[in-house]
Amino acid sequence: MPYRVVLALTCLALAACQGSNPYVADSRPLPPAPPQAATTFDQSAYPAPARDYGRYRSWTWRDGQLPAGNAATDAAQLADVVSNALDQRGLRPARGGRGDLLVSAGMRMERRLRQYRDDDYYPYGGYGGMGYRHGYYGNSYGLYGSVPVVRTYEIEVMVVRVDLFDAGSGQPVWSASAESGSQGSLGDREEALRKAVEKAMSGYPPS
Repeated sequence: MPYRVVLALTCLALAACQGSNPYVADSRPLPPAPPQAATTFDQSAYPAPARDYGRYRSWTWRDGQLPAGNAATDAAQLADVVSNALDQRGLRPARGGRGDLLVSAGMRMERRLRQYRDDDYYPYGGYGGMGYRHGYYGNSYGLYGSVPVVRTYEIEVMVVRVDLFDAGSGQPVWSASAESGSQGSLGDREEALRKAVEKAMSGYPPS
């Protein structure tokens, strides 16, 4: 291609590049803020403040009713155990009015499977002849060994749940549940109830 033709094409390309850009940036102003924006506080934009559990000093039963009992224990017994656990944590029953906290509690019986490892099970022994076994000589000898056996059994447990609500807002403040084994006798059930409530309340107030 002749040199002059190449030069002419190059000049045309440069002239095209220096032409006006057909794409022009255009922006519109932001709409004005609504009048209530100056006085409205958006709580969702900030983390919730830490709850001050120290301001809770008294309590009453939620809806003014004792926790429901069942065949394992009556409502009065459950209420007494929960009341004692609250008292140990500085929460007193409200006198003549609604307390700082509303308390709800419940209890149910459930069954659990437990496993026990028996390491002393001897499934096989030696064979005839003179030998040494367990500290004495006898008419058997050879290899003796133990094989661990895992045994599964079922137990009955008492499950207790305690819920605390802010009396002013009605919002949940704290809740926990725990369980304790119960063998079925009256004394065992009373002890299981006490242990389950104490386990459930052991995390209050949260650290």
